[in-house]
Amino acid sequence: MNDLVTLGQRIRHFRTRAGMTLDQLGEKIGIAGSQLSLMENGRREPRLSLLSAIAAAVGVQLSDLLDEAPPSKRAALEIELERAQHSSVYASLGLPSIRPSKGTSDETLEAMVGLHRELARRARQAIATPEEARRANTELRQHMRTLDNYLPEIEVVAERLLAEVGHSTGALTHRSVSRIAEKLGFELVHVHDLPHSARSVTDLENGRIYLPPASVPGGHGLRGMALQAMGHRVLGHTTPSTYAEFLQQRLEINYFAAAVLMPERQSVEFLAAAKADRNIAVEDFRDAFGVTHEAAALRFTNLATTHLDLEVHFLRVGDDGAVSKAYENDGLRLPVDVTGSTEGQFVCRHWSARTAFTRTNRTTEFYQYTDTPEGTFFDSTQTGTTAAEEFSITIGVPFAHSKWFRGRETTNRTVSTCPDENCCRRPAPDLSERWSGKAWSSAKLHAHILSPLPSGTFPGVDDRELYEFLEVHATGA
Repeated sequence: MNDLVTLGQRIRHFRTRAGMTLDQLGEKIGIAGSQLSLMENGRREPRLSLLSAIAAAVGVQLSDLLDEAPPSKRAALEIELERAQHSSVYASLGLPSIRPSKGTSDETLEAMVGLHRELARRARQAIATPEEARRANTELRQHMRTLDNYLPEIEVVAERLLAEVGHSTGALTHRSVSRIAEKLGFELVHVHDLPHSARSVTDLENGRIYLPPASVPGGHGLRGMALQAMGHRVLGHTTPSTYAEFLQQRLEINYFAAAVLMPERQSVEFLAAAKADRNIAVEDFRDAFGVTHEAAALRFTNLATTHLDLEVHFLRVGDDGAVSKAYENDGLRLPVDVTGSTEGQFVCRHWSARTAFTRTNRTTEFYQYTDTPEGTFFDSTQTGTTAAEEFSITIGVPFAHSKWFRGRETTNRTVSTCPDENCCRRPAPDLSERWSGKAWSSAKLHAHILSPLPSGTFPGVDDRELYEFLEVHATGA
């Protein structure tokens, strides 16, 4: 049993209920009372045979000792205090740990635990800053680059789940997603009143995953949303204690959902055949599995290097040119700030991710070669629209790999010398001379710049709104 603190509390609870001292119980089971004390304090893990002897001596079943629930409200407080005092947040203060005695009142314990909860909340609030988010996101992107964006352990988990529901080929149906949820002990419930700050909500107590209505535009994405919610349980996630851990968990559930919607074996077979035909196209990959273009492009980055020997880059860019997502292991020089972060930075105006917006016909992918200081890259870009903005999704490879892709015959070619500001950032000299000092513009201020993120248990989610939503649905109101 991993939770030795809870186990120790249950041993103590049943020992005192049986009216025994440590030495009396120790004598019955053949160990010193001091050794038993270490077990009750969560400092030593007892053998299963010894646990069986303890259970028999105090008159309970072995399963009663191994139950994961605290044996009483006071025990729950003591366990929470023990865990809090072992947290990195408390350790950083350099203060001693306090072990409650029999004389410590419940009110005192509640106050101490309450202080630790508030300390943890303020620590979470402090790290959920834009600067911390950017730093953590940069570190995660750099780490995934060392892995070629491939997580084999999650591939295995996805394959096992699909086998259990009998899915072997073709696009994953909503029914199959529901069956996966049932196997994990969940019911999928579509509601109209999700908290504004949440994409989905999982009620662990009642086994429900709340999702937006099935009739919302782009409802095909609900399969991925449901799988992402299930991913937390499948991958054994616990409440994130740092922003970096939150981002890691988000990456893992997104990866899990993609691996279920686009299974590794089927995807690799499809892409390998397309490579053999020199006809790789994200739009074909997308349509074969019934997913969004962005999901297919991101999934391609998971598999391209490990299975197809292709180095790649991926970009999601807004119509203003700002990066919202990026990945590369092919040497493309992403725009970055002084911290190394690329999110929010502007890509070169000559890159396919931006020139694609100038097309009149945007129903198909746009192909382009771009000469850069790091070499020539071939890109395939698809544009899309949300309620908030237009965006582009780009998959690209070095020139040497372009021979495997549809669109390689394109005559579209540009030259980019970014990050040299003379490339595309500075206005032409004649325009500067003509207009400098003769114009005034009011900048568009994005609302999210001034709007603080709700600071809750999960970064960006309003705890009050979340808990009120759960209470309404749990009571059937």
